[in-house]
Amino acid sequence: MLFQSSIRRELARSFGATLVVIITIVLTIVLIRTLGQASRGVISPQDVMLFMAYSALGRLPTILTLSLFIAMVGTLTRMYRDSEMVVWFTSGQSLTVFLRPLFRFSWPVLLIIALLSMFVWPWTNQQTKDMKERYESRSDVDRLAPGQFQESSDGRRVFFIDRDASVSDKSSGNVFIVANENEKESITSAASGKVETRGRNQVLVLKNGQRLENEIGKTAFKVTDFEEYASNTGHATEINANPDDSRLLSVPVLIKSFNRANASELAWRIGLALGAINFVVLAAALASSNPRGGRSDNLIFVVLTFLLYSNLINLGKSWIFGGYVSFGALLVMLHGGVLLLALAWLAKRNANWTLRSALRRLRGQGKPGPKAVEAAEESAA
Repeated sequence: MLFQSSIRRELARSFGATLVVIITIVLTIVLIRTLGQASRGVISPQDVMLFMAYSALGRLPTILTLSLFIAMVGTLTRMYRDSEMVVWFTSGQSLTVFLRPLFRFSWPVLLIIALLSMFVWPWTNQQTKDMKERYESRSDVDRLAPGQFQESSDGRRVFFIDRDASVSDKSSGNVFIVANENEKESITSAASGKVETRGRNQVLVLKNGQRLENEIGKTAFKVTDFEEYASNTGHATEINANPDDSRLLSVPVLIKSFNRANASELAWRIGLALGAINFVVLAAALASSNPRGGRSDNLIFVVLTFLLYSNLINLGKSWIFGGYVSFGALLVMLHGGVLLLALAWLAKRNANWTLRSALRRLRGQGKPGPKAVEAAEESAA
């Protein structure tokens, strides 16, 4: 009881500290990327924090897996370095016994990782996609900012307003529009403008203005004064989701429509959960301490192992999508193979097998023993 409680207590402290550090690093990277997307006009600047929260939530399974892996390896390595492992080994505990407290501590985290990868991941993708499409499908007038020239979505018109639009009536003052449509160039200015929704279209109604128009390649101009002029600014805002994107589909839909794209996405989600379980076994197998080496040597090897396994999971998704491997074969070969390799390495360390001792046993089996030599001499005599 003391054995398991002491290990779980230290694992909880190490896991909490590691999780805070990794989340801070990931949030910083996501914030920089989100600000870059907002500056390029991909998302609304007002939705930066919400978009960052959805992006971080989608990456939470990987964050939890890495934090759990580092915490377990760090805890067991510390026990090796402080000779606590020697005490447990001399008291009758083997290395394989450590798997039980590791799994008793990590099973809630493993369950959260499975739920996040299966159900929360498609929901966060849908939310971020809706935010991008909502901002992209806004009308040309919605794109305007006071005192700035703004190009329309089709690139054929440039708008400018002198005063901020009113929230109540969507009106603005001193409107200036330059358009290039149907082989004609036009410059329109008006004292005021107002947005109206007519059916599925949004229309900009200009009042008390002037329109200068000419055909491209000709010098003749046509000047028109108007009291009211209507200009179509595009369709009303609506979200058009793409049902073919497998990242947005739930698990039942992926199973029901089991094509290559859906199979690769489902294998990737299951792989995150199976990979987290394998990392618990790998932590027990890879934890060690070399007195002659630095403290960060083992941590670097652990991070490289995590990156290698994670990249193989991502590659497996592309392999299934490309038809190079089937859904079941990937799960068995990749995750089953990693599990067998981790268990074999754990058994090797538990029994203290080495290549030198194995070669020595092979040489001993090849040479005849003393009794065999005496029996051979007696038969010869």
